[in-house]
Amino acid sequence: MDGRNIKEYDIKEYMTLFAPVFQDFKLFGFTISENIKFEEADNSDLQEIIDLVGLEEFVDKLEKGLDTRLFKVFDEEGVEPSGGEQQKIAIARALYKQAPFVILDEPTAALDPMAEYEIYRHFHTLVGDKTAFYISHRLSSCRFCDRIAVFSDGKIAEYGNHDELVAISNGIYAKMFETQAQHYR
Repeated sequence: MDGRNIKEYDIKEYMTLFAPVFQDFKLFGFTISENIKFEEADNSDLQEIIDLVGLEEFVDKLEKGLDTRLFKVFDEEGVEPSGGEQQKIAIARALYKQAPFVILDEPTAALDPMAEYEIYRHFHTLVGDKTAFYISHRLSSCRFCDRIAVFSDGKIAEYGNHDELVAISNGIYAKMFETQAQHYR
């Protein structure tokens, strides 16, 4: 990182730099708040993130709100959130961390199209001034990205914004985008 071998960094310091949301994220049988913050604390600063990721309706309908336990492992009254609600909790966790780098690996795969649209519509607000790496094979969701790197054979084959990449005749991105777009026409 920055020309320095990552093994030279203190691992705890290094881990504070990144807030990932991977496809195979895990939630725990703790409260919603604990799943996001991993600690007991005042929840007032959490409300903005809850609203940004679209969890306000889900949390508002719960009797215990953010203090509701997920799943029924430790509490028979725990809630079983949908896949999309779980994914929003994972995104909220990454944003709450306030790390300078956010890594999003197919972060909306479990969301319905309208929820996915809302996440993308608010993406710049969600990540703020952080650097975000967004990994996706669904190219319609890449349109909001400032820069797109298309990898092929382990190397960057194309690089630019959406409009630049779809304009490359016989380009990898343009072909994939057109193939995917056919299903929506």
